[in-house]
Amino acid sequence: MAVNYSLLKKGGFMRQKQKNNFSLRLRVVGGNVTAKQLAKIAEVSERFGDGYVHLTSRQSVEIPFIKLDDIENVKAALAEGDVEPGVCGPRVRTITACQGEAICPSGCIDTYALAKELDERYFARELPHKFKFGITGCQNNCLKAEENDVGIKGGIKVTWRESDCIGCGVCEKACRQGAITITDGKVAVDNGKCNYCGRCCKACPTDAWDTVHGYIVSFGGLFGNQINKGEAVIPFIEDKEKLFKVCDAAITFFDDNAKPSERFKFTIDRVGKEIFEKAILEAYNE
Repeated sequence: MAVNYSLLKKGGFMRQKQKNNFSLRLRVVGGNVTAKQLAKIAEVSERFGDGYVHLTSRQSVEIPFIKLDDIENVKAALAEGDVEPGVCGPRVRTITACQGEAICPSGCIDTYALAKELDERYFARELPHKFKFGITGCQNNCLKAEENDVGIKGGIKVTWRESDCIGCGVCEKACRQGAITITDGKVAVDNGKCNYCGRCCKACPTDAWDTVHGYIVSFGGLFGNQINKGEAVIPFIEDKEKLFKVCDAAITFFDDNAKPSERFKFTIDRVGKEIFEKAILEAYNE
């Protein structure tokens, strides 16, 4: 019986150089793998693979040297540890994320929670070519958000609250953008310089800031045979539902306009940046 390699690849089984051997890519969300999953992955790699795994550049795990005849047994064994195969090919790929505010002092958003929501919404959706989301928790940009088709960066919009301020000047010193100045005890924020890093409010000893945690979104990133830094075309997003509307609009634009095997960046260029930005702004302003 003929082997449907395309179907196997869609399900995460990538052909190796060695005949009838596959490297199995697993479904990992936001770089988070439980101890139970790790134990099962180790067991399967010993039993069906070559006794090791590969950690990919996009936070996934691959088990090499899975034999063609063992594929169904491998999937069944992994399911016992709550592990699922990932995907390859022209579809939404693994959602990557840093640890975010749940762990990192610099984090401005819960990156893992958002990664899970995006995974549930988009993972493995069929598209003209692969499509990547990356989420980073703050301006440190550990996840390099702009390398992704859609990059999401956490941020904090701040408003000074004079009644709780003691005039210590810590916020001015903490701001690396030179966006904060203090004159006669009054704090002023230059919104044109502010990059929403949140360092001012995190450093404040009296919590003298009103804050809104939100998202800075970039589009059209690439980091492969060709490199392009994704661009932000809309303002700071304060609401998660609005974020999802914008992401929906980006994927819909790609699905409706892309040619087969054309990356998002090149679809935007071919159709027109103005047309793309109009679609994104309409979703932002809904």
